[in-house]
Amino acid sequence: MSRTVDKDRVVIRIAGDSGDGMQLAGGRFAEATAVFGNDLVTAPDYPAEVRAPTGTVRGVSAFQIHFASRDILTPGDTPNVLVAMNPAALKSNVDTLESGSTIVVNDDAFTKRNLVKAGYDSNPLEDGSLTEFQVHRLPMTSMTVRATEGIEGVSSRDAARAKNLFALGVLSWMYGRPLPVTEEWIEQKFAKHGPILTANLAAFHAGYNFGETTELLDVQYRVKPAALPAGTYRNVDGTTATALGLIAASVTSGLPMLFASYPITPASELLHELARQRRFGVRVIQAEDEIAAANMALGAAFGGQLGVTATSGPGMDLKAETIGLAVALELPMVIIDVQRAGPSTGMPTKPESSDLMMALYGRHGESPLPVVAAATPAHCFDAALEAVRLAVDYRTPVILLSDAFLANSSEPWLIPNIDELPRIDPRFAQGPNLDDDFLPYLRDERLARPWAIPGTIGLGHRIGGLEKEDGTGNISYEPENHARMTSLRAEKVEGIAQDIAPLEVDHEDGAELLVLGWGSSYGPIKAGVRRVRDRGGKVACAHLFHLNPLPANTGEVLRSYRRVLVAETNMGQLSRLVRAEFLIGAESFTKLEGEPMLAAEIEHEILERL
Repeated sequence: MSRTVDKDRVVIRIAGDSGDGMQLAGGRFAEATAVFGNDLVTAPDYPAEVRAPTGTVRGVSAFQIHFASRDILTPGDTPNVLVAMNPAALKSNVDTLESGSTIVVNDDAFTKRNLVKAGYDSNPLEDGSLTEFQVHRLPMTSMTVRATEGIEGVSSRDAARAKNLFALGVLSWMYGRPLPVTEEWIEQKFAKHGPILTANLAAFHAGYNFGETTELLDVQYRVKPAALPAGTYRNVDGTTATALGLIAASVTSGLPMLFASYPITPASELLHELARQRRFGVRVIQAEDEIAAANMALGAAFGGQLGVTATSGPGMDLKAETIGLAVALELPMVIIDVQRAGPSTGMPTKPESSDLMMALYGRHGESPLPVVAAATPAHCFDAALEAVRLAVDYRTPVILLSDAFLANSSEPWLIPNIDELPRIDPRFAQGPNLDDDFLPYLRDERLARPWAIPGTIGLGHRIGGLEKEDGTGNISYEPENHARMTSLRAEKVEGIAQDIAPLEVDHEDGAELLVLGWGSSYGPIKAGVRRVRDRGGKVACAHLFHLNPLPANTGEVLRSYRRVLVAETNMGQLSRLVRAEFLIGAESFTKLEGEPMLAAEIEHEILERL
């Protein structure tokens, strides 16, 4: 007879070979958890090699989920529960566990051959090396095969592939997840494959029933729903939130969106997601290369549409010339950089926020442009909307920085009221703007030039990358004109500081240390600060969503504290920026391991300074 134990929060990590369906099982558990009403944050972890040898540590794929009965900010530092589908999954993750954690293993996979491929000299399930953990050995593969026996059209190999759903069933029982959510998904996913549908349902139910009836699992855990703000929620990853933000911007501005992109990890999923949204008038083009994709997006902007392109670090290198052209043309265009570990090919599936300097300065000549950074998976929606607003209002290309962690992880998102979204007015030029003439570079109060759609009678004008004459847009090599146009473009971007929210500080009376971050360091910083405060420490924190220009009060905020600690997953790019801009002795905490920052790491750095 199992007993029920209440838990405030739980961190589960499901790991197995890249072909074992770990992302699928983890995603289904997350959906059921969202429906149940827990707050949650997830973190998929993909192998860097596309086809690493089966059963090796290099080929391990994992999915981590942190869910709780209160608000949480990160996918968790260390798992409370590890589900290991083979020896390699155990070997690559066991060092992340604290003593007393629970390990659930697929006992069938711990064969001599698999142990050797994982690098084990002996079976860890039998040599006493796991005595500090609670280990549950479940025959997942054989139980799955047995559950699917007699289903016509399903081979034993097909059956074994459903062991991830057996594991999902076990976890669903252990944590009281609702079954209908997963059952409905299985029925929809495999609707056209009757035998496979039946086998997957059987495997899922077998895992759940095994947990309910076996004496191997004697505890069922209960994590109550979280008290979240009222409203309608859905679970989103950063990719989906970005896509929805772009669509919302297209709808509120009345601008048809053209999204041109070239496949590159981890930005490719945004291409796939938007390709499924054609009902909103989204036009998607998979270009032949990164340069072509950027040119298509800029061409769309010239034609009066919302031109968007997305890539990762290596693609940003290739798009640089076109982005510089967009700066010269002063046309609205959005460039999304889903950052990854570099340089060069680097580690394509691993997160890193190391493209900040490239976003700010990675073009020849003086070519400033606004840079916006998303902070959480759900915030990607707001960041995309803001990038489009700035691009359209100020007639400028805008770079939106995300990263692999934000793109792939997920959390509950409070669906906004459509009527409360900011309105974006393209303000297309309709006729002459100086007596009877049309001057394509005659600026408004924002220093933004007119946006004239080709074919509009009387608004014909010259475009190109050569320097423009102030007002007329004609080619000019005059020194004074070049200096003036360069200054005007810079002043336009600098002026955006008056049109964005001031830097907000989560201050605590008595705090002399400010922790400053940007991008996906948001959750770990907030969680680390929360932990320090729970221990009686005095600390403040702030997060930058606009990296260029910085909020107008940034200098005032930074100088209000005796010490400033900048936390980021690069070698200190933001810390160098704030030192140069504000002449303060910012301290730097950096992480460069291809892994997200942890709340415990931030907590440690703060305590060291306090």
